[in-house]
Amino acid sequence: MTKACSTYDAWRQQTKLIHGGIDRSAFQETSEALFLTSGYIYNSAEEAMNAFKGRNQRYIYSRYSNPTVTMFQNRLALLEGSKYCLATSSGMAAVFGAIASNVQNGDRVIASRALFGSCHYILSEILPSFGIEVIFVDGSNPDHWSKAFEKGAKCVFLETPSNPTLEIIDIQLVSKLAHEAGAIVIVDNVFASPILQKPLSLGADIVVYSATKHIDGQGRSLGGAILTNNYPIYKNKLMPFLRHTGPALSPFNSWILLKGLETLGTRMSQHCKNSLLVAKFLQSHPKVRKVLYPNLREHPQYELATSQMSAGGSIITFEAGASQKSAFSFLNSLNMIRISNNLGDVKSLITHPATTTHHRFSSNERMQLGITRPMVRLSVGLEDVEDIKEDIDHAFNVLS
Repeated sequence: MTKACSTYDAWRQQTKLIHGGIDRSAFQETSEALFLTSGYIYNSAEEAMNAFKGRNQRYIYSRYSNPTVTMFQNRLALLEGSKYCLATSSGMAAVFGAIASNVQNGDRVIASRALFGSCHYILSEILPSFGIEVIFVDGSNPDHWSKAFEKGAKCVFLETPSNPTLEIIDIQLVSKLAHEAGAIVIVDNVFASPILQKPLSLGADIVVYSATKHIDGQGRSLGGAILTNNYPIYKNKLMPFLRHTGPALSPFNSWILLKGLETLGTRMSQHCKNSLLVAKFLQSHPKVRKVLYPNLREHPQYELATSQMSAGGSIITFEAGASQKSAFSFLNSLNMIRISNNLGDVKSLITHPATTTHHRFSSNERMQLGITRPMVRLSVGLEDVEDIKEDIDHAFNVLS
């Protein structure tokens, strides 16, 4: 039910974002229908039996599938260029489902060290408690990946660009090494979004999203998604795990995310334009010590970033002053840009990673990742870019 419809394949990206996956009811509604139902009616006991035995394709229970959820899955699959998509209740449900369904006691997982706090918790705390060995590597160092694969692995997990330091990992290289070692590759593509980067086309086996971020883009809904072109993984691993553990995406949230997809391409284009202008502004600002943005030539992996991504994204990381105190004063002096740990919103949002998203990391771990005390992470919104720059400049003036 979640396979992308081949009749849409000839459409260009923006058309797929608007029309992809629509399955109109008998009423021929313009907007996608919202099916707020937990269950479905059978015409006979035999029909119910055959449905549960998989002899006919139909809706059984909304924890398994739902027409509105299916439309969201099909549209996102079209955008990603994948055959299969499974929606989840949140981005972290997608991350955990993608990993946990593919590993078991005694397996070995290799992960990039630069990860979102909750992803790191799954890998460093939950998986080891299940008897799964987890090895962390410097994701930007090819030699570290090669050495880690010498002992084999079952699964690889990485995010690129990473949160919050925007580290770029060579997906194609890591996928090649992983497949030679018999491992599957899972990529968290949330910062780039499916508009800017296509991990499956670079060799990854699974891509995961927090649809809460750019896909919704307006701070309304939680949601996640797992996509793959590998039928055995989809059919035998992901689908049973998600159906029976229950992280189902609600029909209402699916409907919201469908509406978000309609404008995702347009929004990401403006996000990237605004972000590059703000990044260059920050680079020239006397109160800013360090700026990280993939499309700045000064980024340590600029060449790799521009080869994997079509633009730099909406996230900029920089150091506001020389201490946590200066960073806090800067954040508290902003007027329009609001403090929030969310990202990918039409509104500009900013946070202090060391004390929010990455507060569980030890001081040594943060130091290894380059997450400093004055570092802040800015999610650039769709406001007039001059207002964004003026608000930043105002906050620095207050700070001084």
